[in-house]
Amino acid sequence: MAKFNLKVNGQEKQVDVDPSTPMLWVLRDHLQLTGTKFGCGIAQCGACTVHLDGVAVRSCQLPVSAVADKPITTIEGLSENGDHPVQKAWLEIDVPQCGYCQAGQIMNAVSLLKQNPSPTDDQIEAAMAGNICRCGTYVRIKQAIKNASNA
Repeated sequence: MAKFNLKVNGQEKQVDVDPSTPMLWVLRDHLQLTGTKFGCGIAQCGACTVHLDGVAVRSCQLPVSAVADKPITTIEGLSENGDHPVQKAWLEIDVPQCGYCQAGQIMNAVSLLKQNPSPTDDQIEAAMAGNICRCGTYVRIKQAIKNASNA
């Protein structure tokens, strides 16, 4: 076990965990931030996507020891009232069905728009290809990202 000082959603947090513990489990089990979901456990589905120093990463394969002093943002820290432009676009387009993958989808979309504020359809599809939606809401996801890019 080791103590780690983390900056999560703008707040300083301390956890005492094994250094190899994935950030997903630190967030969910130790910090009670359950918006980040477990999907596949092998960084292939995107349900566990968070931002590490502003970049979308898969938290299920990111050991807490690799985080260092970089800030982490989860879906809970994206906006105080769910009013981030991407979150608002998600609701306007009525993207979610079951909703399980949506936190990861939103976090990946926010990262995309930060890097490229006006992506083309092809760029959206390429950037979001690693986020799986079992309900198949890809058309609505793409439309919500396009709407948020115009916000």
